[in-house]
Amino acid sequence: MMCGITGTPGTGKSAAAEELARRGHPVTHVNDTVDGYILEKDPSRDTLVIDVDRWAGEFRPVEGCIEGHIAHLLPCTKTVVLRCRPDILRERLSRRGYSREKIDENCEAEALDVILVETLEEQDPASVLEIDTTNLSQREVADRIEGFLAGTVSSGYGNIDWSSYLEVSG
Repeated sequence: MMCGITGTPGTGKSAAAEELARRGHPVTHVNDTVDGYILEKDPSRDTLVIDVDRWAGEFRPVEGCIEGHIAHLLPCTKTVVLRCRPDILRERLSRRGYSREKIDENCEAEALDVILVETLEEQDPASVLEIDTTNLSQREVADRIEGFLAGTVSSGYGNIDWSSYLEVSG
């Protein structure tokens, strides 16, 4: 089984994956798999442009978890979408030293459910779990992911609505 752990930057993907790895789950990081697929570095957005179609098409499935903000584009057995309230996400990204433009872009994407929508377009909706990480520890997030992997936590999504944050940041 390959479980994708995805979400907007700052939602807790790496922290959850780190906790899962500590618990003995195999974890692969998307960033470790894209080297041959980088088309360019976009300095205006401080990001890498990746040939996502070629990367996903040539990706060999792994056993365990694949973590990264484009993991949902892979053929995952299950996919976990991590979410975070945009005002808290803004604080997290600011602490990382992201530019104001990059913070705004990511907070807007989070408020618009961009990663969730992409996930539901790519994956079987019955295999998707959305987790609000805003007030959860990495241990609690990992517990929920483990439950989802074990079948004791059911899939579910669509209960988070942060569209009101678009009015505040606009």
